[in-house]
Amino acid sequence: MLRVAARAGLTALLALSLVFTLWSGIRIARDPDLRPLTDRAGAEIVAATDRAMAREATAERIAARLAALLAEDPRNWIAIDAVVDVARERSLPFDEAAVQAARAADSGIWSGMLDCAACAYDPAQCQLSAVLICQVPVALTSLGDIAGLTRGGIAYVAGEAVDTLEVALSAVGLGATVLILASGGTTLGVKAGAGLVKTAHRMRLLSPRLTATLNRAATRGLDWPALAAGDLRRALRPDVLAPVTSVARNVNRMENVLPTAQTLHLLRYVDDGADARRIANGAEALGPRTVGRMEVLGKARFLRATVRVSNVALGLAAGIIGLMLSLAGMMAHLGQSLALRGLRRLAR
Repeated sequence: MLRVAARAGLTALLALSLVFTLWSGIRIARDPDLRPLTDRAGAEIVAATDRAMAREATAERIAARLAALLAEDPRNWIAIDAVVDVARERSLPFDEAAVQAARAADSGIWSGMLDCAACAYDPAQCQLSAVLICQVPVALTSLGDIAGLTRGGIAYVAGEAVDTLEVALSAVGLGATVLILASGGTTLGVKAGAGLVKTAHRMRLLSPRLTATLNRAATRGLDWPALAAGDLRRALRPDVLAPVTSVARNVNRMENVLPTAQTLHLLRYVDDGADARRIANGAEALGPRTVGRMEVLGKARFLRATVRVSNVALGLAAGIIGLMLSLAGMMAHLGQSLALRGLRRLAR
């Protein structure tokens, strides 16, 4: 009697585990928004990064990160100042004399003039401090979008290489400007974000992976004859350009809570749309502490702090574990039954 009950219980557990596992798998397959990892809320991000900083923000790590940043040429003062802020916030020692000496060497009037001249001539030579004065005032306006489309048109007519991504971002930005009045302002974030992504692209701040993704979307997402005719509404294929507009929106979210230079700095850590969304979530939760935590924790730890295991993933894992336990129980029961039958035969 007990053996029959045990067998029935194991069979029921196996069936339940199979149903639970299949149900979770079907939900994930049918709904692309269901992922093993889901975004944390703002308070959860703050708590998770606080825990990570308690482990990782040591005097040794601060010293090593500052030494690496000070050795760069040109120096990235956005990152250096953020790491110094972390050291002061946590009362950790650092080589303040080395930081001040480097700052004095980089902040002369003549040096600043040379930086701005180089930045105005070639955005790839821009330092983040100079770009605010020399590039952003134009790049983030419709004048910058018109200039980008003009450069692309001239190159196309001359048979030269066309910067497809710049043309696409300019078209998206200008198209968003045209649509702002009609949409009640809902495309304003796309326009501002596209301008900043375009600036980062010209400064060569975008990662190779993100550049490749955006270039693919830009190549297929523009109707070039319509663009040449000046018909922006027909030239843009919104569904194909979704990766571009998604990144642009999330970059705009970062800029809404961070200075422009810090947003440009964070763009180097974006490899895809998910990275852009998670860094934007972190920026909205952490505010001015975002860059310092990114620099001290590194991208991988920072992004891990912005996500948690979803309920669907937990359900799927529970189903798989239950299935494995049920199978193990059935195998053990089968082995026991076979062993008992063998013993009975031997006893006869």
